[in-house]
Amino acid sequence: MMILPRIRALLWIFPVLIVAAGCATDKAVIAQANDAHKELSPAVVRDPVLDGYVQQLGDRIVRTAREMDQQGYGPKSHKSEDSEWMFKDIQFHLVNSPTLNAFTTGGQHIYLYSELLLSCKTEDEFAAVVAHEFGHIYARHVQKGMDRQYAILGGAALAAVGGAAIAGQENWQTGAGVGAGVGLAAGQFLGMGFTRNDEDEADRVGFVFYTRSGWDPGKFDGFFRTMIEKGHDKTPEAISDHPKLATRVANTERRIKELPPSASQWRRPNTAGPQRFAELQSRAKAYQKKVPKDKSLEAAQLMLAAFPSCVAPTDLPEQKSAQKKVVDAINRQKAKQ
Repeated sequence: MMILPRIRALLWIFPVLIVAAGCATDKAVIAQANDAHKELSPAVVRDPVLDGYVQQLGDRIVRTAREMDQQGYGPKSHKSEDSEWMFKDIQFHLVNSPTLNAFTTGGQHIYLYSELLLSCKTEDEFAAVVAHEFGHIYARHVQKGMDRQYAILGGAALAAVGGAAIAGQENWQTGAGVGAGVGLAAGQFLGMGFTRNDEDEADRVGFVFYTRSGWDPGKFDGFFRTMIEKGHDKTPEAISDHPKLATRVANTERRIKELPPSASQWRRPNTAGPQRFAELQSRAKAYQKKVPKDKSLEAAQLMLAAFPSCVAPTDLPEQKSAQKKVVDAINRQKAKQ
């Protein structure tokens, strides 16, 4: 059949794409993050007080990270390219979402969910999560994730072959295109999460930035303990992308013991004291209620809900539901083409 040579051609095309792609560069990650932000921006909280607070807290971490970078601190992945961009125009977005999460798409965007802010008992807990997320950027975990995604192109090639075979000789191009598109889009989406090693490294790097920025080392694991109290530590570590929350608490306790005696001199007042932090939480809660929903906000919130969990060992039920909705939407769209 004439279709067989065409399928073989497809099998040649995808490996060429993989080779051409090479390793993920900072430039590629930044571009991808900027594109994603266009879709997520409707959910960004447009309140100058809340936005100013979140950015001020994040900037405090970035300044410390820059000082540490100048001292040569960081894992090998941090030193693989020039890192100057990491300390310029990093945007910490408080996003209107009922999902308990925080996430970075890499580049210069970090998303802190309003439900996370409302769930933290102190600023220390919130700052620990922010430092963890910047740790992902500092260690280039998104870049590593993109490298893993190149392997998905191979899966897309197989999907293309299946699509071409199903479509038959007359429609092989359409069938191959749909098959590849579905395989690639779904594969990329489901592979967005960080690995267990990435999460542990982000904790380690984040702990350094958190303590050096002046927050209380003894409270870094406060949010992990809060999540344990909420019953989110029941998933066996062997089947999770994250270390167990109990493991993260134990690792924090070990890191506290390893701090030098001079660490007490790093302490600084919190960006917002207890009363001010409670006021900011109330303001965020009020904002959630007053913002009218439209299709753009609903779409952005769906995507935010679908991001893999970066605070719990496994995705929460609402995240799994959102992920299914997104993948189903991708498949429906591709089926129409």
